Amino acid sequence: MLGPDLGTRVGAVALRSPVLTAAGTSGYGDELAGYGDLAELGAVVVKSLAAFAWPGNEAPRVVASGEHMLNSVGLAGPGVEAWRSQYLPALLGRGARVVGSIWGRNVDEFAQAARLMRGADLVALEVNASCPNLDDRSRIFAHSLEATRDVVAAAALAELPIWVKLSPNTPELIEIAAAAVSAGASALVLVNTVLGLAIDVERRRPALGNGGGGVSGAGIFPVALRAVYDCRAALADTPIVGVGGVSRATDAVAMLMAGAQAVEVGTATFADPRALWKIQRELGEWMRRHDVKTVHEIVGVAHG
Repeated sequence: MLGPDLGTRVGAVALRSPVLTAAGTSGYGDELAGYGDLAELGAVVVKSLAAFAWPGNEAPRVVASGEHMLNSVGLAGPGVEAWRSQYLPALLGRGARVVGSIWGRNVDEFAQAARLMRGADLVALEVNASCPNLDDRSRIFAHSLEATRDVVAAAALAELPIWVKLSPNTPELIEIAAAAVSAGASALVLVNTVLGLAIDVERRRPALGNGGGGVSGAGIFPVALRAVYDCRAALADTPIVGVGGVSRATDAVAMLMAGAQAVEVGTATFADPRALWKIQRELGEWMRRHDVKTVHEIVGVAHG
C-alpha cells in the first residue's frame, strides 16, 4: 500500500518533503551528508552569506542555557562567490534542493549579494532580514516596514523566488510581513531567534563574546507557532515556512496546521544530527496513523 505523499509547495517551489534545514545550523555545504540522504529532504537552507567574506563575532559564539541555545556567531562566512565555487557543487552533487541565504549591513550589500546569487542552481533565496542596518543606527531591518521592503526589493536582483526571514522581536510582525509581500516576497520564513542573554556566573560576565545573542531551541517553539498562525490569519494566500524550536514530528504537524507549507529544523540537529530524517519519517508515520494522504490536507486546518 502506498504511503502518504510528503510533497508540498512553497508558492511556485515544489518540494518532495516539508522538512528543510534551517539557515546557520547545517553549514554551507554537505556537512550533514554523513547522517542521511540530503536528496530526501525538502531542501537544504544554507548559512547566510554576504557579498564578501566576514569573520563574525568574538568567541565564544555559542552557549547552552538549559534546553536552549544562544548564539552570536555574527554571520561569519566566506562570501557568495567562494560559496558558489567551493560548497554549492557538493550539495548539488548529492541531489539536494538548495535554498541560498543572504545578509547585508545595508540595502546595497543585500543587492550585491543577490546579484552574485544570480544564475546559481537554487530553488529559492532566503533573505535574512534579521540583521543590523548600519544606515539606520543598527536597527534590525525586519523591525522596520520600509527597510524590509527595501531589502526584499533589492533581493529581486537574484531572479529567484524570494523567501524573507523575519524577526519575532517586534510587535509589528504582521505589518512587516505584509510589507515584505507587497515588495515581492513569495514566501515568509517565520521566525528567527528570540533576543536573549546568558551570564557566566563564575566569570561574572556575559557568556557570549559579543554580549547578548539569539535564543533558539524547543523553548521558542510556541513563539514561532504563534507567528505562523497570526500571519496565516492575516495573509491567508501567502506561503509560509515555519521555523523555531521544531524538534519532533508533532511540532512539524502543528506548524502545518497553523498555516505553514514547510518547516525548517535547526537547533535540534546539534543534539542529534539525524533529527531532520527522524522528524520526516515520523511525520509520515503520523500522517499514516491519522489517514492523512497529503500534506496539503492539514495546512492551515487550525484556523477552522
